[in-house]
Amino acid sequence: MIFKDVFERFVDESPASVMARAVLENVFAPEKLDAIFERVAVRQYTRELLFSTVVDVMSTVVCRMHPSMHNVYLKRQAELAVSAKALYDKLNHMELGVSRELVRYAAREGEILIRRMKGTRAPLLKKYRCRILDGNHLCGTEHRLKVLRQTRAGALPGQALVLLDPELMLVVDVFPCADGHAQERSILPGVLPSIFPKDVLIADRNFCTTQFLFGIHRKKAFFVIRQHSRNLFWRTVGKCRFIGRTRTGLVYEQTAILTDPETGEEMVSRRITVKLKKPTRDGDLEIHLFTDLPAADADALKIADLYLRRWTLETAFQEVTTHLKCELNTLGYPQAALFAFCVATACYNLLGILKGALCAVHGEAKLKEDLSNYQLTTEISGVYRGMMIAIPPPEWESFQAMPVAKLSQILLQLARGIRLEQLQKFPRGPKKPQPKKKPAQFQHVSTAKLLAAARKKRKKPT
Repeated sequence: MIFKDVFERFVDESPASVMARAVLENVFAPEKLDAIFERVAVRQYTRELLFSTVVDVMSTVVCRMHPSMHNVYLKRQAELAVSAKALYDKLNHMELGVSRELVRYAAREGEILIRRMKGTRAPLLKKYRCRILDGNHLCGTEHRLKVLRQTRAGALPGQALVLLDPELMLVVDVFPCADGHAQERSILPGVLPSIFPKDVLIADRNFCTTQFLFGIHRKKAFFVIRQHSRNLFWRTVGKCRFIGRTRTGLVYEQTAILTDPETGEEMVSRRITVKLKKPTRDGDLEIHLFTDLPAADADALKIADLYLRRWTLETAFQEVTTHLKCELNTLGYPQAALFAFCVATACYNLLGILKGALCAVHGEAKLKEDLSNYQLTTEISGVYRGMMIAIPPPEWESFQAMPVAKLSQILLQLARGIRLEQLQKFPRGPKKPQPKKKPAQFQHVSTAKLLAAARKKRKKPT
């Protein structure tokens, strides 16, 4: 009875934290996670430390509930019943296939719940399933490993390509690579098996290669991809036609024939040119896009808009890095660092389930305009540890085997209790141009003196 009263108090004061724990308990149920490990792991095996325990420990770090792995270990040493070395050995040898499958599993579970709650976003293109592809390089780690101690160069633990579903706002697949120096294009062959008929892949020019585009086309899928200056063989046919204006510039279209030099195969596509009002970060005044989508389903203006949606994945990367903690610079081994990234990405998917419930209750427009991801994650991480002390883990076990229908109903009920004004977004105004900085005469300056001088300068003479 006492736990029921405390539970109700948390439901009233912080329903988002209760939602997060309910979803975490259900999707990351130990039996489900251990089943993934047993099914996917090739070389690793379970002796004393379960895969579900490692995920549980890592998730508290990436969700910023604990500052580091060692901090969690010290607090849960008796429960873990293994040495710190055993824990780190498990992390350092975590197979990339297992890490990837954790993200895919969280996405599948998330999709079931979001669709049940009717919390999907509006599709980017009717009759098609859009996917956004981009890469993420993990930042340099500390030089803790013996092989790193004699170099000053940054130690790159790896990278990953990520596939995002913008309708569900879930990362549906991840392709980890332990070589931080590898070209992203070398990972592309592993992406093709995750592309299915009627998919539309949206990607930047770094992924614009002959083999990749023809591979997508052979799978009866489609692409919207920025042209790379050297990685593609093509020729134009007919005149370049002016189509219209978008908020970024003028749009033109021309027919193009892509050629595979190895097989001689040709593919008819459309080359969309956007003459920009403002140059890109690289100083480009024009961007060129290739697509094989039928013009009847997506005109040139729609194609230009679809490409702009690529920033949806950039925003997701920022959330995984800033609001969650996907990069732990103390984890030098690539397998451990990439596992941390995949756990953070899986937790991003769990957060996507919460947003799906909020989308179903409050609507997509209000969610996009008002909800601050930073405020939401801060609310959860700030309340979570105290909530788990007040309501111990055994009290949450009923959520582990809870049917989808019942869990969806509970999440929607909790979402109705969230006061969005407490999680409101406050977007900053447009950035002002940076003034030229004067050469420094001294190593330090006094802010008080500079402010006083500025006030004196603003005073008008009497």
